[in-house]
Order: sequence, then C-alpha cells, then structure tokens
Amino acid sequence: MIAKIGRSVNLYGALAYNLLKVENENGQILFANKMIETANGRYSVAQLAQSFAPYLIANRNTEKHTLHISLNPDPKDKVNDGKYREMAEEYMREMGYGEQPFVVFKHTDIDRSHIHIVSVCVDEEGKKISDKFEKMRSMNLCRELERKHGLISATDKEHKPNDKIFRPVDYRTGDVKSQIASVVRHLPNYYQYQTLGEYNALLSLFNITTEKVEGELQEQLRQGLLYIPLNKKGERAGHPFKASLFGKSAGLPTLELHFTKCKAALKDHPTKPTIKAAITIALKSTSDEQAFKKQLGEQGINVVVRRNDTERIYGITFIDHNSKTVWNGSRLGKELSANTFNDYWNNNIKPNIKEPVVLQSKISRPNDADLPAEEPHHLFDFLNTPEKHEDGLIEALGGLLPETQSEDYEEQDFANRMKKKRNRKRGQK
Repeated sequence: MIAKIGRSVNLYGALAYNLLKVENENGQILFANKMIETANGRYSVAQLAQSFAPYLIANRNTEKHTLHISLNPDPKDKVNDGKYREMAEEYMREMGYGEQPFVVFKHTDIDRSHIHIVSVCVDEEGKKISDKFEKMRSMNLCRELERKHGLISATDKEHKPNDKIFRPVDYRTGDVKSQIASVVRHLPNYYQYQTLGEYNALLSLFNITTEKVEGELQEQLRQGLLYIPLNKKGERAGHPFKASLFGKSAGLPTLELHFTKCKAALKDHPTKPTIKAAITIALKSTSDEQAFKKQLGEQGINVVVRRNDTERIYGITFIDHNSKTVWNGSRLGKELSANTFNDYWNNNIKPNIKEPVVLQSKISRPNDADLPAEEPHHLFDFLNTPEKHEDGLIEALGGLLPETQSEDYEEQDFANRMKKKRNRKRGQK
C-alpha cells in the first residue's frame, strides 16, 4: 500500500474535489471523525468545512494547514469498506491525527479503489502537529497495515533492471534516447488523449515534444514523427530522434489508432464533470495563472498553456493524473477555451462562469438548517492568501505521475537513500 501526504492552503478545494466524486457517483463518504453530523447523513462543502472552522480560526502561523492524504492498496488487493475504515482510523491515529476532525472518501472512478482523507494539521489551540520523520513513519506504518490486513507489500514487488519509471528527460545526463524511450513506450498504456496536440501537452511534462514530418518515398507521400528533448524552459535541447527508434507504439499510425480509441472512451467519461467543475472552481477562486496552476496541481491536474510570440494564449490543456485523461480546454466546454484564459490573464477580463451545477446550491447556502449560523468569510479567507512558489510544470506535478510505475519506487528510493545516509555516518566514525 502506498500513502501520499499533501499539504495546502486550500481546504475548500480538497473538500470540493472529493465531494464532487460523491455527487457524480464515483465515490462515497466512508467515515467521519469528530465531524458535525447532519440529519440526513448527506453533506455539502460548507457543512464539512464547518467542522474545521475552530481549528483554522485558532491557527497561529501554519501556512499549509490543510492535510490531504491518499491510501492506495495494490490493484490486486480486495479491500472492503470496513477494512478501509479501520485502516484510515489506524493510520491517522498512528500519524498523530487521531484526535483531529477528518473525513474519509472512497474513490471508485479508476480501476483500483482507494481512499482520500481530508483534515487539518493544526490542533484546537492552533499549534501545528509535528510532522518530523513523517515520510519514514508513514512508510513503516504502511508496511504494518499491509501485514495486519494481509495486503500486498509495496516493497516486496520485484523491480526488474529494465523497469522504467516516468521521469522528465534531462539532456545534461546523457543517453537521451533511452530517457525518451522510457516515457513514450509506456504513456499510451496509461493515459488517454485524442489529438497530437494533447499528446504533446502530456509529453511536455517530461521535457519532450514531437514534430510531424512529411516526405516522399517511392513517389508516395509519407508522414512520420520526430521526438525532440527540451530544457526546463521548454526550448529545444538536443537533436531529434525518429519515432521508429522507439518502436511501433511511438509512431504516428499507432498513435492515430490510440486517438480514435480514446475519442470514443472519453466521449462520456465519468470524470469529465468532476474535472470541469474543479477547473471552474479554480478559475473563480484565483486571480492569476500561477495560483490557478497550483490549486489544480494540488488536486492532481496539470495545466499546459501554449503562447505565441506575442504572448497571446492560443491553447490550454488539462492533464488529470487521477483518471489519467488529457483534455483540451474547449473540449471540456467553450467557456474553458484558450480565449477565456487569454482575456483573464492577459487582459484582466474576468470570465462570467456559473458555479458548477453539482455544487451551486450547496456552496451558496453556507448556513444550512443543520448548522449554527456562521459568516462564511471567516472560514474561507485563506482562499485569497498569496503564496510563494516556483512556477513550473514539474513542480506543480507534485509526485502525481503514474502510480503503477512510480509510487512503490518512491518509497523504496527513500529507504535506499536513508540506508546510504546511515552507511556514510558509520564510515565517518
């Protein structure tokens, strides 16, 4: 089992993202600890947020107060709801959050079920709960939960020498061809995209781009692809490679078949409303491109913006790493097209977009009958808090690359680094 721990300033976004899964029948609330109950057992974002209000008001100086954790068993593990509840409760208790309010969501919109836990990392007095050695403690706890509940151990999986994880290409380290191959040979197995533009948007996260080339062979017009490495600024950083060097799966004919297949699969994809709503909420609650990217990045959605020489935005693509789908903005809705973002970010023309229907009625009524009246602005002031952060696609990615390739490696890599550190200390004595 793999645990991912995220922190942010956006409690609203974390709750809304998970509640949308519930509303779209792609999830359910499994367990609520120290949360205000409702008469009918159903919750709105405002009702869930109410339970965290005293903690946020008491918060002294912890900037990233919102805790968003996911627990991901192996796809082969069969975990029932009761076991999920037990594991979530034990995980939060052992990590020091057992006395905190938290809510557990089960997600079922991808092949493997998993749970998300939303809480805050400041106590009732506003003090931050210690996160010392958090990653090591979490890793050890996951191993213990695997043993206790008979789950497949993440560290027991065999890592073959030829196994590749998805990583951005670094042209400075050499062997660029092998680095590109490790990405392009596997992407079609995990991600769904409908056009070469969407494919390029996904590749850009790995410092790669493609270019279509045409030529004549035996008096027949032929088309092909070139794969080109990029630097961190998105500029060409090496010579191009023919697609044929990476096998048929990287060539244009195979990709076009993949586009056709994905077009049918994505037509009525169950996560489309959730993604669209998350983007709309981010657009309405942020004032600039960096904040917009950061808010969506915390929810596992990358944003790739394309500009011309005059800095006009002519394309925008959203990559959801949760469902592993890629969406051109206009494909989600014309109100999310490149023109909307160009008008807002370049010309300061704020878009007139309605709140997502699935949340509109609930968010607009913070004083529900089941709750005591409270002014909502006391709770959501942090939505407008400026935050320093680096601008960049990889930074925004935040470890959200394909779980099947990277999550177990991530924990094992951490264990290896700790082992090397101990060995160095012994050698210095």
